[in-house]
Amino acid sequence: MDDAVTKVRRRLLHVSASLHAAGVPYAVVGGNAVAAWVSRVDEAAVRNTRDVDILLRREDFPDAIKAMAEAGYTHRKISSLGGGVMDVFLEGPEAKVRDAVHVLFAGERVKPDASAVNASVDEAEDAGDIRLISLPALVRMKLAAWRDKDRMHLRDLAGVGLLDPALAAGLPPLLAERLEFLLANPEE
Repeated sequence: MDDAVTKVRRRLLHVSASLHAAGVPYAVVGGNAVAAWVSRVDEAAVRNTRDVDILLRREDFPDAIKAMAEAGYTHRKISSLGGGVMDVFLEGPEAKVRDAVHVLFAGERVKPDASAVNASVDEAEDAGDIRLISLPALVRMKLAAWRDKDRMHLRDLAGVGLLDPALAAGLPPLLAERLEFLLANPEE
């Protein structure tokens, strides 16, 4: 278990350093972003994640592919569960997709029917060795995706006091409804 957690952390730091060195704007999103925010309040409440999710601008993607190739990663397009195609980076040709670095594109919808577009990489902050998506942007992305794991991530943020009803005021109506529901029904 320790090895699995260490591998994900190493991959996160390697990807971040590679993109930073190449001057490619990015933000860490997904489970690692949730863990980073939760750890600021309560390290014991951090949930481990198995992969790395990064947010890139579509126009920077060719530079990201080059930077990641120089760092030893292979770019692939894979089928996603929703029937679409997802861009990933694998640590070499023998790597498993479950260990991939998943790419999300800023300002685009993850799926055509997604309720909102992804955040901008400009909504990130330096957080030591990584560029971390801001909390409001992360919350919007999780509310828009609204899968089981996204709701669990939102519950993790709420559980350490990072979410409150005031956040709903700046959200589109559907996302505000989802946040209010989640805060009122933390077990559902």
